[in-house]
Amino acid sequence: MKGIADEPQYSVGLLEGGAALCDVIDSHIYEQTLSEKNAFFVADLGVIIRQHVRWRTHMAQIRPYYAVRCNNSPAVIEVLAALGTGFICTNKAELELVQSHGIPSEDIICSGVCKQVSQIKYAAKNGIDLLVCDNEAELRKISRCHPNAKLLLQVSTEASNANHETSMTLGCSLKDCRHLLESAKELSVQVVGVRSHISSACEDDQVYVHAISDARCVFDMGEEIGFNMKTLDIGGGFSGSETQLEVINSAIMSMVDLYFPPSTGVSIIAEPGSFFVSSAFTLAVNIISKEVVARDRKDREHDELSANEEPEFQYFMNEGVYSSFASKLCETLISAPSVHKQNSSLEAAVFSSSLWGPSGDDLDQVVGHCLLPELSVGDWLMFSHAGSYSLGQPLCNSTDSPPPPVYYVISSGDWFEMQDTGVTHEATLKNFSVVPYFLNPCQTEAALSVPA
Repeated sequence: MKGIADEPQYSVGLLEGGAALCDVIDSHIYEQTLSEKNAFFVADLGVIIRQHVRWRTHMAQIRPYYAVRCNNSPAVIEVLAALGTGFICTNKAELELVQSHGIPSEDIICSGVCKQVSQIKYAAKNGIDLLVCDNEAELRKISRCHPNAKLLLQVSTEASNANHETSMTLGCSLKDCRHLLESAKELSVQVVGVRSHISSACEDDQVYVHAISDARCVFDMGEEIGFNMKTLDIGGGFSGSETQLEVINSAIMSMVDLYFPPSTGVSIIAEPGSFFVSSAFTLAVNIISKEVVARDRKDREHDELSANEEPEFQYFMNEGVYSSFASKLCETLISAPSVHKQNSSLEAAVFSSSLWGPSGDDLDQVVGHCLLPELSVGDWLMFSHAGSYSLGQPLCNSTDSPPPPVYYVISSGDWFEMQDTGVTHEATLKNFSVVPYFLNPCQTEAALSVPA
């Protein structure tokens, strides 16, 4: 079973005969140990299906539009399209990718508040009419290049800004909305709704409450000016936690019922990205170098390790923040990895460690501090929840290796669950080649015994 990323045809391993995700990882580590020890992803597409079920359970009134920039894996696009999601695209390449999977233009939103003219013209040519706008310069550009556009006015909320004091403010302020709506009317550009700018993993459910309240004000302004306001986008900020969904649902649904009841005919959407893909991907990386470093006395006072002279290790991996850990540049915290079981022991001593990419750049620190057993060059580490902002073109050519391949798997139970939702392989998953993946005891045993 081989899953090949970024090709129109790819195989998906169907886990049967007692095989599990860890067995797939073991198998590919075994293969890599015999060859070049390149990093790789294993993606469990069943996780995406289960996350979709959770969304449908807790947010039934809100249609998800997947943020493609979070993970542009073609298998992810195809599964989510089959499940009926819409798509948010921030550039022309994403628009082309989504359309190559046969997504209807009405299910695509052209996002980004600073769009290139070529992107706007591409949207116009291909019937993608729903665009995001938050300033007059962008509005005039859209009026010239896409006169049939239907705009979502992006609005920043005070609550959102208060929680991100150091972040760039994106979105039109509430007090400036009327001027922008009047300008759109003068330019004969249709405004059809509001998009709330909520980014990152939002832990404050009141941000969504404020956003819905502000959106109602903008809807009232738009309708007063003469626009047919019919779409409310409550934005992103969904981490993937079912608990978070429950909290947000509890906080906002009463607001939705108050300000946007079904009688208004307003469609309500949201933009989950990490929610669908973060926990679906596991990244396996290899240790390519290590150093023992002197430990600062000031730091030692606060260290969890008690022995004064215990070493601290710096490990260098074959993936870093300029490639598969690019989410670190978005201030995302990378959790400590697990050590592949052939190298781990419950009784092994652990030491203060830091993990770095291969570039030698001071910014290429993936994990600043974690406790790990002493590792050797050639050992493997597994990073779970690696599906967000980890696939795509590297930000720099720090290694000679191509981007890590992705091996797709799905359990037979999840596969049948997808069929039960009405998704048929022949009708929608046209690029899938489902291949049974059976546990090979001999291969797994060999993987556990091979030296690093």
